[in-house]
Amino acid sequence: LWSRSRWWFLKNFAKLGTSGFRTVEFTDFWLGDQLCSLVYSFSNLYFIGCLYTRYFPNAWTTCGSENNWRPYFVLATLPFMVRFLQSLRRYGGSKLPTHLINAGKYGMGIVYYLCYFLWRRDGRLLGGTFTLWCLSAIVYALYGCAWDFLMDWSIFKPHAKYPLLRRELVYTSQIPLYYFALVSNFAIRFIWTFYIPSMSASFGLRTFIAGFLEMLRRIVWNFYRLENEHLGNMDQYRITHEVPLPYPVGNLHSNEDDDEDEEDCENADQAAS
Repeated sequence: LWSRSRWWFLKNFAKLGTSGFRTVEFTDFWLGDQLCSLVYSFSNLYFIGCLYTRYFPNAWTTCGSENNWRPYFVLATLPFMVRFLQSLRRYGGSKLPTHLINAGKYGMGIVYYLCYFLWRRDGRLLGGTFTLWCLSAIVYALYGCAWDFLMDWSIFKPHAKYPLLRRELVYTSQIPLYYFALVSNFAIRFIWTFYIPSMSASFGLRTFIAGFLEMLRRIVWNFYRLENEHLGNMDQYRITHEVPLPYPVGNLHSNEDDDEDEEDCENADQAAS
């Protein structure tokens, strides 16, 4: 079933392996953004493999990120590296500084996960690595929120009909959902606070909840990111919303008559001179 859709996904997923060496299209960076919200799934690929090769009794001790943080870090940051290279490639082709700023966002994401896994390896609930991780998490969350709102969604526009949004909206019958998306996106960007040690729930459960909420955030993000892309295509005339028919033929005739009158006046002036 849906073999064409599966083939489309596999083809575009494979193209991500050449990020930085080919022209970046919308499908490339959109799919890369989806993978950035699957960090929990990517990082656990190592755990699953380790779990089945070392058997279950000792796997939770020997396969955890505390003792094997490097493969967890590589798998978790692989989507961010893909988007980082894509942003640099887009800057090389367009020379627009916004692509460098976007690359900085993904670079900050890599730093955030590096600090996180170093804190996990350190084994101390509080300490220097914990402080460094908190600082990087705050910067990355604010960085990501600012880019989501100002660039990906293009909201917070002045003189908009609805405060904090933009002038042109597609989902005009669902205005409250815009504000829900705004608040939930900001809140889930700070989901890293779930990992703070003072919380009572198990660390594994908190990690799962954080990963699940991040996937939900990305689903909501997709609606407004695609909406903004659609409106941008309309503004740049890559697509047209409607063709203004019928053409104002009467105005064209009146303009032609005016042009003829001006020509007659000029000829009369020349004859008089």
